Amino acid sequence: QTSQEIVQGLLRLPQNTAIMILAPIIRGKKGQYRDIAKQIQKAGFVRFRADGKIYEVREEVKLDRYKVHHIEVVVDRLVINPAPARRGGIKPEIKNRLADSVETALKVGKGIVIVSQSGGKSDLIFSEQYACVECGISYSEVEPRIFSFNSPYGACPTCNGLGTRLEFDPDLVIPDKDKSINQGAIEPWRRGGRGYILYYRSLIREFAEQVGIDLDIAFGKLKSSQQKSILFGASDIYIWGKPFEGIIPHLERLFHQTDSDYLKEEISRFMSALPCSDCAGMRLRKEARAVVLNNKNIYQITQLAIKEAKSFFENLTLTAQQRLIAAQILKEIINRLNFCINVGLDYLTLDRRSSTLSGGEAQRIRLATQVGSGLVGVLYALDEPSIGLHQRDNRRLLDTLKALRDLGNTLIIVEHDESTIRTADFIVDLGPGAGRHGGEVVFSGPLDDLLKAPESLTAKYLRRELKIKPPPESRPWRGVNCLEVKGAKEHNLKEIDVCFPLGLFVCVTGVSGSGKSTLVDEILYQRLAQKLYKSHAKPGAHKRILGIEFIDKVIVVNQSPIGRTPRSNPATYTGVFTHIREIFSQIPQSRMRGFKPGRFSFNVKGGRCEACQGEGIKKIEMHFLPDVYVPCDVCKGHRFNEQTLEVKYKGKSIADVLEMTVEEAISLFYDIPKIKNILNCLFEVGLGYIQLGQSATTLSGGEAQRIKLSSELSRRSTGRTVYILDEPTTGLHFADTEKLLSVLQRLVDKGNTVIVIEHNLEVIKCADYIIDLGPEGGNAGGRVVACGSPKEIIKVKNSYTAQFLKRVLKS
Repeated sequence: QTSQEIVQGLLRLPQNTAIMILAPIIRGKKGQYRDIAKQIQKAGFVRFRADGKIYEVREEVKLDRYKVHHIEVVVDRLVINPAPARRGGIKPEIKNRLADSVETALKVGKGIVIVSQSGGKSDLIFSEQYACVECGISYSEVEPRIFSFNSPYGACPTCNGLGTRLEFDPDLVIPDKDKSINQGAIEPWRRGGRGYILYYRSLIREFAEQVGIDLDIAFGKLKSSQQKSILFGASDIYIWGKPFEGIIPHLERLFHQTDSDYLKEEISRFMSALPCSDCAGMRLRKEARAVVLNNKNIYQITQLAIKEAKSFFENLTLTAQQRLIAAQILKEIINRLNFCINVGLDYLTLDRRSSTLSGGEAQRIRLATQVGSGLVGVLYALDEPSIGLHQRDNRRLLDTLKALRDLGNTLIIVEHDESTIRTADFIVDLGPGAGRHGGEVVFSGPLDDLLKAPESLTAKYLRRELKIKPPPESRPWRGVNCLEVKGAKEHNLKEIDVCFPLGLFVCVTGVSGSGKSTLVDEILYQRLAQKLYKSHAKPGAHKRILGIEFIDKVIVVNQSPIGRTPRSNPATYTGVFTHIREIFSQIPQSRMRGFKPGRFSFNVKGGRCEACQGEGIKKIEMHFLPDVYVPCDVCKGHRFNEQTLEVKYKGKSIADVLEMTVEEAISLFYDIPKIKNILNCLFEVGLGYIQLGQSATTLSGGEAQRIKLSSELSRRSTGRTVYILDEPTTGLHFADTEKLLSVLQRLVDKGNTVIVIEHNLEVIKCADYIIDLGPEGGNAGGRVVACGSPKEIIKVKNSYTAQFLKRVLKS
């Protein structure tokens, strides 16, 4: 408080209150302080208070050197007399005297003044600093930068604002708690040299004998104290003359002492990002966390879902002055939250990490930003904004897009969603096919005219001339083996039990943010990968998964690129290029020259063009501009040298084959089963138009996913594989979706299990078994709303998926 605020506060004391104004000079320190009275007298004061007792400066005061003392100078003694003056208020002489005394006390007390009241009341302590005189904590001035974990002024000094620290994780050290120690429960002690393993096995046996631990009992069934001593050591138990160190302290010591990068990398596999011990994951220093608004600090506010945050800011309890200050800020905050709600993101928490957002969520956040900017005359290009959006929330997104249009902007949207197409003012339909069979404008105009266009494939699906037909009967799900997730409670999941029937086409549905990806990707897949492949990824929180013995493989078929360099292409990814190179090496011309299959690889020296090292292009680095790629001037983009290109199969060189589409290559290699089978799988998933040597960087997410699917189709199936796909219809036309569904059904027909996370109703209606999560997103989701066949699901009244699915099944 300023001196003026302190004076105003004191003037509000009851009438005739006698006060004494003191300035602290020694507070909470030990010592004799023999000359303290002389120092006070020299400063011009006549009285002081020592440990609550008033003394004259002439008096001799003896203080115990071993006790803590509080010594204050008496600056003034006066009575607050609020009797009205001529014009009302406090007498001017009282007010002026009080103001002078307070200023003097603040100067002597270095920013602190103590006011002692008559009647034995406790002292009032005032400060013009951001500090506490009792506990010694001092704060800098509260400003925006102390609330940012990206700023050194606000970031937690322990974790530098990350909220996590890389530490050894007990769940990775003991990944399978159903195993006993004798069965190899301690994962780090299963690796290394024979001597290392034998030494630590002997060590743990000695320890177990001393404390009475049965090494044949599952680790998860041991007492918590026994688990803790094994993991973190026991200083009171000596083994071979040394205290038992414990697994995690041993790994920490090894990690910090070794000079081997390989060993450090191996040990780091048992580490994970755990919440910072200082800030508990809040990322901010304690000064920032101490500032609260309606009993919530900034971290607690950012943990709210967008919908809850809006309610919090709308219902803030503020004084008239505070509301005047915050009016404009609150208006901006609420507007921005409303924009996010309007694009269907009300379930996201404000502190959600951007790395965990789906492509559609990230795009809609950017869209909300643009709506808030209020710009006019802008052209917006959006690529499938409905990704990851449930049909229930699609209308809100479309309303937002129309609001942008109504401001005077132009929106160009690449989209396959039917409701978006029907809402558009103008439609451009490209085709008629894909790849080399496309690239033409089939139709352009309003929706009514599109519906009359006879040559448009899109129009045929919109008119229902063509439609995706569900199977006549769903495969029975009762009585089959299943993977049963018990007690799933990661993120917003409410400790649910979920059964995934095996050998069926299973679809996981629910509104955005209901917990679908958490359940399938973070819990089910990570646990299966840990069990089947010894993966070190940590699964989401759950109790256990039953039925893993019924499967032998789990494969995630996502839309990540099949490669990140121009060298990666469909031919190399599917393995068909290996067989093609073998064919070329068996041609008489190759045998005469001694060409082996490696001669026809653009990744190794020998047959490739060394000028571009088999890439066919050269990168020209441009300062301050994007890099430019130009065809190699030696091989003209063919990737191989002249001698290699002279070898031809049916008149085609290896470079010619790479430039062929899948459809063309099928004709060329029709009589070679190994090659034909792989190419047929690519053709069946609707990729007959892509080139065998097409760079992976030019493939869309949907194309990459279908290449992965075709690769799986071409392999021999054990019939015990689980395939997991997250929104596989992203980027697919109605016709492509139909082809994809036929491929997925083929995988199931072989006895495999396909688990799909999907919002597309055309896919959902074709499922054998549906697991619907919700009922809402965020904290209001995470429960199983319904499960069963599509015909059973549509009977559930509180399921949003059921409401929309019912309409599709009737159409």
